[in-house]
Amino acid sequence: MTDKLLNHRAEGPTSAPPLLLGPSLGTSYALWDQVAPELSITHRVVRWDLPGHGGSAADLIGAGATVGDLARLVLALADSLGIERFAYAGVSLGGAVGLHLAVHHPERVASLAVICSSAHFNGAKPWEERAALVRREGLSGLAEGANARWFTPGFTVPELVQDHRDADPAAYAACCDALAAFDLRERLPEISSPTLLIAGREDPATPPAHLREIADAVPGAALVEIPGASHLAPAQCPEAVLTALRAHFDGGAKRGMEVRREVLGDAHVDRAQARQTPFTARFQDFISRYAWGEIWTDPTLTRRERSMITLTALVAHGHYDELAMHVRAARRNGLTPEEIGAVLLQTAVYCGVPAANSAFAAAQRVLAEEEG
Repeated sequence: MTDKLLNHRAEGPTSAPPLLLGPSLGTSYALWDQVAPELSITHRVVRWDLPGHGGSAADLIGAGATVGDLARLVLALADSLGIERFAYAGVSLGGAVGLHLAVHHPERVASLAVICSSAHFNGAKPWEERAALVRREGLSGLAEGANARWFTPGFTVPELVQDHRDADPAAYAACCDALAAFDLRERLPEISSPTLLIAGREDPATPPAHLREIADAVPGAALVEIPGASHLAPAQCPEAVLTALRAHFDGGAKRGMEVRREVLGDAHVDRAQARQTPFTARFQDFISRYAWGEIWTDPTLTRRERSMITLTALVAHGHYDELAMHVRAARRNGLTPEEIGAVLLQTAVYCGVPAANSAFAAAQRVLAEEEG
């Protein structure tokens, strides 16, 4: 069965939101080496190889293949991993697969990022000619020009160039057939998934105008241009790509701020923001993005359970001002005064009676405010 699936690498916790990463023609999933490990902190990242590239079998597609055929292989891979709905990011041909999925299988695509790609690839003729060349002469000659097509002068990633040389010529040519037949421009307004376009400003293969065309057609889409990046932006400018993808897929501080307000209340958050200065701004962003945007949004534990854990940790470290704030949060999260008392009684055993005594005093003041 595995030889019928795309070769892939999975990283990150299985309980995290899934994110599929698609490669460019001629590369393997190594294209994402500088980005995927960081994304896997917050996502279940699955990066895959095109047929005949990396570890994927060459006979998964044949002559006359379409982007739809590649999309079906991606869905089969997701199904095999038990992934129903996923975020998706792809480069070039991998980006075209993402566009196809968003148009034809919108129920599967939670969010989309299209990188250095296009809704069409300059017509069929260049790709038909490249397919014929590869079928006739193999890939060694074409691979010699990979750096010029992929990177700005003086930059290279030898492993990716080697991937190009090692790709199966028949499968590579079939991927060229897919690019030749691809034109999704008329269907772009149908895309409903939140969509980000990332363009390499120095990209000769899919210049920024191609990404701008998609951004203009897809409702609510955003466009980011990366200075100094050519066609394989995740390899050449990984930090810039990572920043853009995190903001798009994580919701970052925005979602964190929503949860922070839900748990702590508007009054507290408004006071914290009013006190914010340039000196503390990055710390406030850190709290919203990581504590509230990642930890408190993880569905593995309920908010009630998180409140119990937080109360215990604050007692253990003697943070009684913070404890008062989280007693209020625990009430918002559904804990009764009796349950809060039971948590604090537990801390008397494991954190010490003096710590629990101070904790009960702080909690009693907060609960008395409710009665008053």
